[in-house]
Amino acid sequence: MAALTSSLSLSPQYTPKDYQHHGSVVEEIVGLIRVHKDGYVERPQIVPCVTADLSPELNVTSRDIVIDKVTNTWARFYVPIPQQKLPLLVYFHGGGFCVGSAAWSCYHDFLARLSVKVGCLIMSVNYRLAPENPLPAPYDDGLKAVMWVKQQMLYQYEASEWWTSKCNFSSIFLGGDSAGANIACNVATRLAACEGAALRPLNLKGLILIQPFFGGEVRTVSEKCMAQSPGSALNLAASDTYWRLALPYGADRDHPWCNPLVKGSLKFEELKLLPTLVCISEMDILKDRNLEFCDALSRAGKIVECVVFKGVGHAFQILSKSQLSKSRTHEMMARVKSFIGL
Repeated sequence: MAALTSSLSLSPQYTPKDYQHHGSVVEEIVGLIRVHKDGYVERPQIVPCVTADLSPELNVTSRDIVIDKVTNTWARFYVPIPQQKLPLLVYFHGGGFCVGSAAWSCYHDFLARLSVKVGCLIMSVNYRLAPENPLPAPYDDGLKAVMWVKQQMLYQYEASEWWTSKCNFSSIFLGGDSAGANIACNVATRLAACEGAALRPLNLKGLILIQPFFGGEVRTVSEKCMAQSPGSALNLAASDTYWRLALPYGADRDHPWCNPLVKGSLKFEELKLLPTLVCISEMDILKDRNLEFCDALSRAGKIVECVVFKGVGHAFQILSKSQLSKSRTHEMMARVKSFIGL
């Protein structure tokens, strides 16, 4: 296990070249991803990637660590200066399973501040992306990341001591935003199916889902009617494109990975699911699906805390610079802190 070099973690998402020989564009989300007829994928670097460096005033140490050399899965750690051992939040970034990086500047800034505000270590996982690696590849990477944490605890590798010595392994949380929240939920469901036996002696305490990315063939009211600005982080057309690129060939949006409430999907009543915090944005097209998900958990007798943040849209906590978004982000961090402190 070795620390990543900057060149590895920050390799460009695409290399400019002549695309004509790749054929026509068959799928596109403007500014984010373009898929050509021969399968070639462009990802314009709309958000800059940054190194793990942080301002000394934050009192947070950040480093990149390889998890799996074969799949090039890695994670960026955030370790605040603790007075005692701290909980660990294993976090998955958003991007519709198709774009995004743990090195994106918006995530680097948000998670560094979150680790300080909440008082926890954060492991931000950089998983494989669709369409080159469709689902379940991101789920597999998420599960592998959690099992990797278990190995670090069991074997106390010297190269990991800088963060393991500060980690309370009896207080582990899974979380993420948008597609990352979907990944966290799926990983938690897989672990619940074996009642956590695969993880022992690690102790998972809870699930933190920020604007979880779900879908379905039948549109919800918020999907049909929520007015979105042209620069919105997620609109219905982009959502549909992400799902076409991420789901297995031939699957529609009622696949259980997209629509966990579809008939014949997992029965929440039969799973030993973790206490769950769901953060919902009032102006998000996903609002109704997120509320329905919370209601399903509650009806199944699970512990669920549902919070709606007024006046903000999808991914406001990482993409919006408005004063309202900054205020709501502080509120969100406070709710996460309270949840982790339970």
